[in-house]
Amino acid sequence: MVDADMERFPDVNRRRFLKGLLGTGAAAAIASYEVFAIEPGPAAAQDLPVTAPGPVTALSSDAKQVDVLERMRVELLAALARPVADRRWVMVIDLRKCVGCHACTIACVAENKLPPGVVYRPVIEEEFGTYPNVGRKFTPRPCMQCDKPPCVPVCPVHATYKGEDGVVVVDYDQCIGCRACLTACPYGARVSDFNHLYTGAMPVADGKVVGKDIAGRYEMLPMYEYGKARPREEGQSPVGNARKCHFCLHRVKVGELPACVTSCIGRATLFGDANDPNSLVASLIALPNVSRLKEELGTEPRVFYLS
Repeated sequence: MVDADMERFPDVNRRRFLKGLLGTGAAAAIASYEVFAIEPGPAAAQDLPVTAPGPVTALSSDAKQVDVLERMRVELLAALARPVADRRWVMVIDLRKCVGCHACTIACVAENKLPPGVVYRPVIEEEFGTYPNVGRKFTPRPCMQCDKPPCVPVCPVHATYKGEDGVVVVDYDQCIGCRACLTACPYGARVSDFNHLYTGAMPVADGKVVGKDIAGRYEMLPMYEYGKARPREEGQSPVGNARKCHFCLHRVKVGELPACVTSCIGRATLFGDANDPNSLVASLIALPNVSRLKEELGTEPRVFYLS
């Protein structure tokens, strides 16, 4: 639709078109991160699909302009070319740019085939001010991927642990569903899978469940968290297990950004390797207006907020 309209109105550039489509505020949010220069760099690891980038620098008059998503993508590929232990994945969420559209929540549900009641990335909505001078604040809340995660030591079977790249993961085959980690997480970032289905309450006509055949079969298709196909079957993981956000590791490991990052219309969610001093996230977490949730608990979250 966008490309077709661009052909019909060639005198309208993409920035102006987005400004009219999304509104002045959203267009400004997109514009503030979108201009960077990428210099050619050395080839990355052989198993990566494209060449890794060179340094990302300030935009020059003759440089190629790229969206912030492209900058993060090439920085991701560069990080993957380095040893796992040298990476430090972090997420930065700019609260000034979040419009509360919940696109990240829906993208996460679709990417990970999450059933009803399982949400990895809710967006918390708060109202502030006194009528008539009121406003709303939106706070996306993924797993914090704490450097000192309280959910890890309470697991009686060591199903929850921190991987080499610093992301807290769940071994579905090891998890016994005791939910001790759900209680230990101070952010409410863990949920339990009770095998609910979206088609469980479908309407009935002539003794048959309407749409059950098609929709039901879709819900039974495998999900691919942590890079392993898992059909949805009663008594089989992850049914009955604890589940959580994992920064879309199955995407990251093949050079793709997390689904919540690519779906954010305001470019409010940023992702990358904080160990790379030239990366976008490294520059953002050094800003004076950055904060983390419940820092007083000493959990050392890897999700940072700009406000």
